[in-house]
Amino acid sequence: MEDLGTVAWPPEPIRTERLVLREPEARDRAAFIELHASPEVHTYLGGPRPRDELEREMPEVPGRWPGNFVVDLDGAMIGQILLRRARGHRRPAAAGKADLGYLFLPRAWGSGYAAEACAAALRWLADALPGEPVVLTTQTANVASMRLAAKLGFTEVERFEAWDAEQWLGVRSPATPSG
Repeated sequence: MEDLGTVAWPPEPIRTERLVLREPEARDRAAFIELHASPEVHTYLGGPRPRDELEREMPEVPGRWPGNFVVDLDGAMIGQILLRRARGHRRPAAAGKADLGYLFLPRAWGSGYAAEACAAALRWLADALPGEPVVLTTQTANVASMRLAAKLGFTEVERFEAWDAEQWLGVRSPATPSG
């Protein structure tokens, strides 16, 4: 996976009704570690990384590259939105397209923050790279992620087996409205 390279970065913070999408800062390091060490967050992502490993390897300012947004609620990181170029993707239908990923801390689940933040990130991408299709991959067992993909306007391209589970690949054309 590569970053989006051609976009101006960092953008001005993106404000939604309740959230701010912004570039990572040093104050986010602990939340990044919590996010990537969480067994709940990584249920459908191959499992969490060991906290001690993350403490050692996480840079002071995590993830500063085009397309990596911190999702901020009232001044604190609650999640991460990732937009990257899908290079070397397992599925030919995804190759070269922008790929949407997201992770949220369990305490932020169930409040619509993921839908609000992903929709804002997709609007930003549509402005930054007009006409860019976006793909999203999730396990079919991840019911919440499947619902979010549908709400965001992704349509199924294919299902496939990977990482010992059925995966779902969807695409969102640039003309798809986000909500």
